[in-house]
Amino acid sequence: MEEKQTTYSDASLDKSTIDRDPLVLFRSWLDEAIAAGIHLAEAMTLATATRQGKPSARLVLLKQADERGFVFYTNYNSRKAAELDANPQASLVFYWPQFERQVRVEGTVEKTSAAESDAYFKTRPRESQIGALASPQSQVIPSREYLEQQAGELEEFYEGRDVNRPSHWGGYRLRAERIEFWKGRPSRLHDRIVYERGPDESWSISRLAP
Repeated sequence: MEEKQTTYSDASLDKSTIDRDPLVLFRSWLDEAIAAGIHLAEAMTLATATRQGKPSARLVLLKQADERGFVFYTNYNSRKAAELDANPQASLVFYWPQFERQVRVEGTVEKTSAAESDAYFKTRPRESQIGALASPQSQVIPSREYLEQQAGELEEFYEGRDVNRPSHWGGYRLRAERIEFWKGRPSRLHDRIVYERGPDESWSISRLAP
């Protein structure tokens, strides 16, 4: 089977001209993906591992990215949460094929504050708030009907009232220590620029072979 030919743009990554702050470059790439109408442009693969090093990965949504790190929300009783509690090292991967761009982020993870989690939970659609209470994430359940019944009962219980964030649900923040930007180029001579955080919190920038 012949390999499908990919048409790459001529735009390149040059470490001498890109911003010294990787977050500036990341935000510009994400903003361009959102502006282009890419569905769930903020989706990212989150890779975690057990204390013994057994990996697992899944897609989650980025909810915030600033100098403190990359934030996502989940059930604290889920598999990913158990692995992060045991081994607070994780990586993220963003991929926007329409732009031939990929970003890999590696670092340490900690929970967001209760106040941050409360504030975000209040912005979620009511159905999602109910869902966070109804679903025992990553646990075995008897049927789809069981899940829908749980949600229905909670809808009745909270009718006419606000739904407060459950203590088992909240955010995590990944503090980036390494961020790699990949840009597809012809003949597999892709651009790879990596930022690495030093002891003084400054970023060094290097080019990697594709």
